[in-house]
Amino acid sequence: MAFSSMVERRVETWNPITGCSKISLGCVNCYAERLAKRLQSIGNPKYKNGFKLTLHPEKLDQPLRWKKPKVIFIASMGDLFHEKVPDDFILKVFRVMNRAHWHIFQVLTKRAERLADLSEKLPWAPNIWIGVTVEHCRYVYRINLLKFIPAVVRFISFEPLLSDIPPLDLEGIDWAIVGGESGPRARPMRPEWVRHIRDMCKKQNVAFFFKQWGGLDRKKNGRVLDGRTWVEYPTPVLSRL
Repeated sequence: MAFSSMVERRVETWNPITGCSKISLGCVNCYAERLAKRLQSIGNPKYKNGFKLTLHPEKLDQPLRWKKPKVIFIASMGDLFHEKVPDDFILKVFRVMNRAHWHIFQVLTKRAERLADLSEKLPWAPNIWIGVTVEHCRYVYRINLLKFIPAVVRFISFEPLLSDIPPLDLEGIDWAIVGGESGPRARPMRPEWVRHIRDMCKKQNVAFFFKQWGGLDRKKNGRVLDGRTWVEYPTPVLSRL
């Protein structure tokens, strides 16, 4: 099996919190909100509150029950650093990640300010990766906040990419993920925007992962950029899977 396929097949999600609120342009067509409301409508008890922020302490030990190493994406249905998530609950999540040392955990947030405020209080184990979303040029300031977080791997999610991104100093950044918006109201992404980010990554030795073109039919539109797929991972993943 190719290394990239091995990693992608081991990805799992862990949602000790669900629900969120809109704070930036990328939130307009939130897929998690649509899914949460759908799950609420069919009576899923975890989504009885729809997309209202809800803590799920009963899910805290879930990664400890997964014995095979996985790449675990945290809070795919919310934002762990939402202002209504108590500090002590975030700390509990981090303690679980420390205990489950055989997994890699990916934490992604749009709330870079709160991440920076809490950073010194959190136990940053080597298996915890931290990222910020920069879906538009007006949010590049989040990258500067990310650089001060003492994680082994720091990454940027340019998804859904909604504008061109100006030249960036990516020192201290290990990974960039780019993707277009998908779904019925998907906003377009221009190829030159993707190329600009790719070229910045290549010049500054940052791993580059192009996820999708997006659109109404994201599978049909695929993920090929300039005749190839771009599926790169930061070096530390090699020694953990």
